[in-house]
Amino acid sequence: MVSTPGGAAAQPESNGSGTGPQPVISSTRAQQYLKQQRWLLFLRHATKCSAAGGQCICSPHCQTARQLLSHMSKCRDRECQYPRCSASMKLLTHHQSCRDARCPVCGPVRQAILKQTHPPPADQMGSPPGSKDGGQPPLKRPKVASPDSTTMENGDGPVKVESKEVIKAVKAEAPHGGGVRNVKPEPVASDVKHPGNAIVKHESGPRIGKGGKPKIVGVSLTEIFTIEQIKQHIVSLRQWVGQQSKSKAEKNQAMELQANEHACRLCAVEKLFFDPPPIYCTSCGIRVKRNALYYTTAVRETRHYFCIPCYNDVRTENVELEGLTYAKSCLEKRKHDEEQEEAWVCCDKCNLWQHQTCALFNSRRNEGGEAEYTCPECCMAEMESGERDPLPVSAVLGAKDLPRTWLSDHLESRLTLKLRQERSERARKEGKSHDEVLGAEGLVVRVVSSVDKRLEVKPRFLEIFQEEDYSTEFPYKSKAVLLFQKIEGVEVCLFGMYVQEFGVESAQPNQRRVYLSYLDSVKYFRPAEVKTPNGEALRTFVYHELLIAYLEYCKRRGFTSCYIWACPPLKGEDYILYCHPEIQKTPKSDKLREWYLTMLRKASKENIVVEITNFYDFFFISPGECKAKVTAARLPYFDGDYWPGAAEDMILQLQQQDDDDGSKQQKKGKIKKPPTKRATKTAAQAEMAINASKDAQLMQKLGESIMQMKEDFIMVHLQHTCTHCRNFILTGCRWVCRPCKSFQLCDRCHEAELKLDERERHPANSKEMHYLTPIEVTDVPPDTKDNDDLMESEFFDTRHAFLTLCQGNHYQYDTLRRAKHSSMMVLYHLHNPMAPAFVVTCCICTHDIEPGQGWKCETCTEYDVCNGCYYKEETRKHPHKLVQHPSASERNAQNKEARQQRVQQLKMMQELLVHASKCCTTQCQYPNCGDLKRLFRHGMTCQKRVIGNCLHCKRMWSFMQLHARSCKQADCRVPRCKDLREHSRRNQLQMESRRRAAVNEMMRQRTAETAGRKQ
Repeated sequence: MVSTPGGAAAQPESNGSGTGPQPVISSTRAQQYLKQQRWLLFLRHATKCSAAGGQCICSPHCQTARQLLSHMSKCRDRECQYPRCSASMKLLTHHQSCRDARCPVCGPVRQAILKQTHPPPADQMGSPPGSKDGGQPPLKRPKVASPDSTTMENGDGPVKVESKEVIKAVKAEAPHGGGVRNVKPEPVASDVKHPGNAIVKHESGPRIGKGGKPKIVGVSLTEIFTIEQIKQHIVSLRQWVGQQSKSKAEKNQAMELQANEHACRLCAVEKLFFDPPPIYCTSCGIRVKRNALYYTTAVRETRHYFCIPCYNDVRTENVELEGLTYAKSCLEKRKHDEEQEEAWVCCDKCNLWQHQTCALFNSRRNEGGEAEYTCPECCMAEMESGERDPLPVSAVLGAKDLPRTWLSDHLESRLTLKLRQERSERARKEGKSHDEVLGAEGLVVRVVSSVDKRLEVKPRFLEIFQEEDYSTEFPYKSKAVLLFQKIEGVEVCLFGMYVQEFGVESAQPNQRRVYLSYLDSVKYFRPAEVKTPNGEALRTFVYHELLIAYLEYCKRRGFTSCYIWACPPLKGEDYILYCHPEIQKTPKSDKLREWYLTMLRKASKENIVVEITNFYDFFFISPGECKAKVTAARLPYFDGDYWPGAAEDMILQLQQQDDDDGSKQQKKGKIKKPPTKRATKTAAQAEMAINASKDAQLMQKLGESIMQMKEDFIMVHLQHTCTHCRNFILTGCRWVCRPCKSFQLCDRCHEAELKLDERERHPANSKEMHYLTPIEVTDVPPDTKDNDDLMESEFFDTRHAFLTLCQGNHYQYDTLRRAKHSSMMVLYHLHNPMAPAFVVTCCICTHDIEPGQGWKCETCTEYDVCNGCYYKEETRKHPHKLVQHPSASERNAQNKEARQQRVQQLKMMQELLVHASKCCTTQCQYPNCGDLKRLFRHGMTCQKRVIGNCLHCKRMWSFMQLHARSCKQADCRVPRCKDLREHSRRNQLQMESRRRAAVNEMMRQRTAETAGRKQ
């Protein structure tokens, strides 16, 4: 119950969803609601009133309300006895979180504010809400009659306040909670942060716009647009670039023609839904189809999914997975048919609604929901009347403002040079000047991640080569490169690639090698239809030049080779950029392979690439005079590549075959005798022989698997290789045979060649004498040193993390309008690494929390509550202190020292976690050791656990997850560490398995088609 200022108690009643008929309200309750409405409006007036004390023209009691607000800004007592403090706080909290358009308190308040600036037509002034069509008023614009006057009852007596004056003071408030819909509710008062810490900003704070809201510039990218750019943007929105389906296009066009008052003012369509993120079965790794049923575990723990076949295969009452046991009866059955509607935003000038995507609205900059937003149409009107100028482009940080590196400068400079040359050549061919032909403009290349990693060798493969000193891990540097192009005033991310660089510090066979891990693009490049003089699309020319520039950069640094697996993504899946446009077809493997080979042939002409071969021909066969050993130990071992995962499966099959053969011999009675002393002496040689046999078997099975698709595994040589040993020639001389252009030897093999009889020398089996000419090798640097600094980014360091960021926030690229908004948000995350990557969710009501709003626990990293739940009994039981979420300005104030302090705190927590997991002393003096061990014991006995929303279990779970991300100890004793790492490893293996399975299925289909044509 909420006590009104006049002493009456009333609780706003609503049906919770804004639908259905309005409930019958008694006259007494109606009066209580009316008092609450007037009190909310008067508090809103008091927060904005700038009149000196006692001189407010609206009411002499304005100063009393301002004193109340000042007290509320410091009050921490939920049951405060200060007059009207507790009741006002609860009323404001309800109004802040209320989403119901039919709420008898909040609806009229918002409509009263809306009515001043957007009055209804004259013929509707006297009609009740919704009477025009007999239906329900729209949720976005509730049409509810507002009171004509506002009365506030004070301890000194009633005060009459005319509603027109109050409305005038608060006319900037957007309808339905401040203008953002389908994402989060917005506070009623922009300058009041509550509960318990209501901050009233009168003398200082951000600049205030005309509408009374803080002047946060750049909340929408359209603020930097000119009139022409705004018009172009609106026209582009209604073209639905990226959609190929005629049915969808016709549907959108029909919706534009029938656009009503509820439709978006920019795209003229009302409801638009995002694509649902893909779901994969944790057990079998198969993707759950759309509209299919599945089972899932709790939200707060590591989420697991089970498809129906895997669920039914479990005959017991429990499901065991990664060290945990889940009761089948506790798993939640769901249907994969969830739909997420695009969010809305309301203009503070015209009070009309647009999709946030159409408006290029950045909700992360909408601090507390109080940033003033002006829609593109109002911006145009103000610019045409001279009231407004576009913001400078520098007001919103873009791709050019990202840090430059040696690599990005090299890629960008070469790309600019080659585009200028191509444009001049095209102009000369068409008989025009350089400026008369279209060219690619506004291109920006940036390296967004550069981190050191270590690739662990898989255990079964490592066991085969344990006697050959094979390295257990390979250090490498992972880099992510993005290409942006300014399209219609917006920098759109068009191209991305992840690469792995194994330098001289990495052991053989990975030393000085580069792996092109993933490459992805979306088809929005401009100009779209222009072709180069050679007939290829200008888009292809640009992407080829980027890759050639990267190969050139690698060659200059001393890398010897680059490996490319030409593997298109599976249907419905993405490599880097989430949700591709319908107009972009996924190429088949032969088309993709030819795309890469065309690029490599260009690089060969510039002598960047010296040889193009394939993985099978170079490592699995020894043609001609090659003397290199055919062994799996020579195969480059890359993260996510085809053969390492396939080799593990094959080794397991070989082991199972050996076990089956051994069991058959035992059944026949052929039991081996115990080994003698003499046999024991030769055990090491025997084991090496067995491993050598396994190596040969593995190479045979791998060769059979790869041979059919060997052309897809492309080997690019940046340096010359010795014909005999197949090693790269990096120093000394390269001994070249002039008649045989493909024959060349390193110094060591040349010396061995000279020691042979003349009949055994090159050329073999020939009576001719070929002389070898030395060419000194001087252009290969002794080290592969990288001059660029490390660039760590939590959500860009791996393509899976980046893809997860896009999926979780619906950063899609299926249409140009969404690609613009998604790219804008990607740039926001790159420029604001300290900002949360995902919207924070309340742990109690699970609603999203506005940036700068809500409360968080200083101890429990995963505990956040919204302002509405801060007063609930469940929050009061939380054992630790809650502090308000920092605003954007406060986050920006966190300097390098503060971030280092946070890193140090996390490091200390990790050390405490490792210590407590090993400590057996009951009276340990290590700080907080006892507390953490008690937390461990609680987790072992708790019945609620994370599933039941246990706060202690949540805290412990967050600690363990944080530890598992960085732990590399094989025998780590921290609880659940191995399980969590196994979960991450399983996800990686499942992605690799799906990729291999798709390739194998494609090869089976290709073989079947070939056999069918022959018949």
